[in-house]
Amino acid sequence: MTSEATKDPALDPREFTAALARLVTEHGSRRANERCVECVSCTRCTDCTFCKGSTGLVRCNYCVDSEGCVDSNHCFGSRGLLGCTHCVLSERCSRSAYLERCTDCDDCRYCFGCVGLAGREFHILNRPYPRSEYFKLTAELKKKLR
Repeated sequence: MTSEATKDPALDPREFTAALARLVTEHGSRRANERCVECVSCTRCTDCTFCKGSTGLVRCNYCVDSEGCVDSNHCFGSRGLLGCTHCVLSERCSRSAYLERCTDCDDCRYCFGCVGLAGREFHILNRPYPRSEYFKLTAELKKKLR
C-alpha cells in the first residue's frame, strides 16, 4: 500500500529535479525589486531602502554597488555580507562594522585588509594596532590605494 505522499508528482525524483531547476532559472532571471523604497538601478532586491546599483540585497539600507547582502547598512562595493554596517569592498563578513577590504570576518570592528578574523577590532592585515595608530595608518593606506 502506498501513502498519499508518494503519489504526489512533486516527490518523484525526476519531476522534483526538473521543477527545482525551473524555479532556480526563474529566480535568476527575475529583475524586479520587491517592496523597496527609493532604490536606484538595483535588481532582485527585497525590502531595501535608498540602495544604489546593487543586486540581490535583502533588508539593506543605503548600500551601493553591493551584491547578495542581507540586513546590512551603508556598505559599498561588498558581496555576501550579513548584518554588517559601513563596510567597504568586503566579502562574506557577518555582524561586523567599519571593515575595509576584508574577507570572511565575523563580529569584527575597524579592520582593514583582514581575512578570517572573529571578534577583533583595530586590525590591519590580521595584526592588532592601538586605536590611535590604526586610524593614522588606514588613512595613509586609503590614499595610496586609490
